[in-house]
Amino acid sequence: MSAKSISNTATVFSLLLTTFFTSYTFAYTENSWILIDNFESPASINQWVNADVQNETQPFIENPQVTIIERESDKNNKYLLRKPAAEGVVGNRKAISFLPLPEQVNVGDTFTFYTRVNVEYFPNNHSFGLSNLSAEKIKTANYNAFEPMIRITDKAESNGVKNDGSLMVLSGAHKKYKSITNPITGKKAAPLQENQWYEIWYVINNSPRKDGGQSYDLYVRGGEFNTQQKVFTQADFRMKREQALTHFMAICNTGPKKKPYGNGGIRYDDIYMAKGLQLSSPID
Repeated sequence: MSAKSISNTATVFSLLLTTFFTSYTFAYTENSWILIDNFESPASINQWVNADVQNETQPFIENPQVTIIERESDKNNKYLLRKPAAEGVVGNRKAISFLPLPEQVNVGDTFTFYTRVNVEYFPNNHSFGLSNLSAEKIKTANYNAFEPMIRITDKAESNGVKNDGSLMVLSGAHKKYKSITNPITGKKAAPLQENQWYEIWYVINNSPRKDGGQSYDLYVRGGEFNTQQKVFTQADFRMKREQALTHFMAICNTGPKKKPYGNGGIRYDDIYMAKGLQLSSPID
């Protein structure tokens, strides 16, 4: 082979290697899960801000919410348990917990978030999701601090409708809560089963509204969903502020003193985020 041929071959091979590693790096970056919290570190609880912003307990109990790290008795695994108050205590109307995301979701970005949840028991009233407000504004805005928002509750609404404990999202111009659907049966999904872990993927489109954003798709595995299923398409952000998402947050609520909802807790574990559409499991 001539020197010129060898040189040309080497150049082609070099280009192929460059293309391969560039593609590989891009794929790795796009598909890498970023840990938000898995509660295995003893210091992890210190990253969270807890605030009881409408504490109407009587007699007054300072900081009534329960937000603690526990360990599964039969596994070497820790998780976060959140309750609005201890059993029998009512009047803590907005128990908030939040922590900053390791990477903000800018306007125009698509990110997938992964969270495992487990219902300690019903009755309860819980919501979790993402916010694009500062820490102080989250406290004052409370529920309106949410953008993507996922709800777990069996409480009765003011119009008399009784929720049943199935996962719910916001959809429509009037911020209506809607239950997820089982795509195999075409029916509304069953209530979450107590003491069972569910994996939830929420694919966040933080593009402007004019570009079809400010919405998210929801996927679930667990309970009636033996395999991962898409259970809601284009749920709506709560406020649609078109700002960078900066915090993971959760709220729970005992309800009013005269008609309390209940203090059942939700266990959270393995909270992750990844750029783009990523439907693998970060813990498998």
